[in-house]
Amino acid sequence: MLFILFQIGRDRYALSASSIIEVLPLMNLKRVPRTPTGVAGVLNYRGTPVPVIDLNEMALAEPAARRFSTRIILVKYPLETQQYHALGLIAEHATRMIQRSIQDFIETGVESDGARYLGRVTNDPGGLIQWIEVERLLTPEVRDALFREIVRS
Repeated sequence: MLFILFQIGRDRYALSASSIIEVLPLMNLKRVPRTPTGVAGVLNYRGTPVPVIDLNEMALAEPAARRFSTRIILVKYPLETQQYHALGLIAEHATRMIQRSIQDFIETGVESDGARYLGRVTNDPGGLIQWIEVERLLTPEVRDALFREIVRS
């Protein structure tokens, strides 16, 4: 499987390429007042508004740095009412891809109720890389805030 690598703080993470629609440069977003922590705003993707989550802010309570290597990764977020909806993820240092087998990833033995999206880990010369599970990324409250009209349909 192919994965994109990125960082949250100093730690490295991976997203499966099969969940990715497109990787975009960091751009200005339409801010939405009073949204949950981590919701960076909305972008216009080919005429469709797409909610965007800042992974750094969601995990570490500080926004991602505006760097050349900071990207918006558009992913397919699964919803019950349709196959998926586009969701943007702001990620730092999102410039490399790696090839790994699913068997290369092993359980950590550590779970966090506040970060259910953290999956198994693999190792390379740079250290551990943790798989982010897109379908577990949002809490029900955040999912409902971002996709309220779709979830109600």
